Parts: sequence; structure tokens; C-alpha cells
Amino acid sequence: MLLRLNDWIARALLAAAALLAFLLCFLVCADVIGRVVFNSPVKGTPEIVSGSIVMILWLQAAYAIRSGGMIWVDAVHVYLPAPVKRACDLFGALLGVAFFSLIVWGSVEPAHYAWVSGEFEGEGALRVPVWPARFLVVLGSFLAAFNYLLLALERARSLVSGAPPAPPAGPALDERVA
Repeated sequence: MLLRLNDWIARALLAAAALLAFLLCFLVCADVIGRVVFNSPVKGTPEIVSGSIVMILWLQAAYAIRSGGMIWVDAVHVYLPAPVKRACDLFGALLGVAFFSLIVWGSVEPAHYAWVSGEFEGEGALRVPVWPARFLVVLGSFLAAFNYLLLALERARSLVSGAPPAPPAGPALDERVA
């Protein structure tokens, strides 16, 4: 049940990231048209775009890990014996847990400060609050660490049992291409 809930959350956040990217396209187009045609760009576009890109990235992190969509270099990995491959997979997942846990640890205080102080980007006509992006860094890195922990547990079970690891929880390859 925990895996299904985690997969549902990852897919919901992925859909939110896609929607945000879709809406961001309209803002950028309006800014370009306003700048070229009317010599009046949409105020605050750089601030909104920079914050939105950060949010889009962290909204997608859990799904990318869970679906096996993270970058994978197998130049050496393919030549290793199966038990060593499984040990390397476990070690990589544990490194993912450690890395994203450190990001959570380092991001909580700046997110809290952004909320409490009312931190913003931009001057003049449009001031964009920073706290949504900061909190999504915390949430996204927490979910990334959690997904790497789930992956590490799967890899540890695979290492102990000697069975190949379960395939990623994402859509089948033919669904990804379509």
C-alpha cells in the first residue's frame, strides 16, 4: 500500500510539473509578444520563470527515480558479475539516499526563513515570493530520498536473494515512447 501511495504521489507531482510547464509556455510567449510587438514585456517574467523551473525540477524528482528515469551509465557495470552489479546498485541507491537527505537537511532552514521573512524576488511592479520554490526543494528532495530508500531496500533484497531486481514502477517502455 505504501508503494502504491508513493507511486500515486509521484505521478500527481509529475502532472503538476507538466501543468506548470504548460502554463509557463504561455507566460513566456506573452512576454516575447509583449516585448516585440508592444515594447512592453510582462513584468516579473524572469523571476516567475526562474522559480518555476526550480519547482518543475523538484516536482519530477520522485517520479524520475521511481520509474528508473535517472541517468544511468553502464560502461563498467555491464562487465561486472551479477552479485557485484547488485552490490553496486545497492551502493548507488544508498548514495542517493544520503545525497538527497543532505539536501533536505540543508534546505529546511532557508525554506522556513523564506516563509517567515516574506522573502521575494523582483523589484517594483511584481514581487514573486520565494517560499513555494524553497518548500518544493524540501518536499522534492525528501521524496527523492524516500524513493532511493525504497530502491535500496529492493536492491538489498535482490542482493541477499540473488534474484534480479524488480523492474522500475513506471510505465512500460512502449507506453513511454507513445
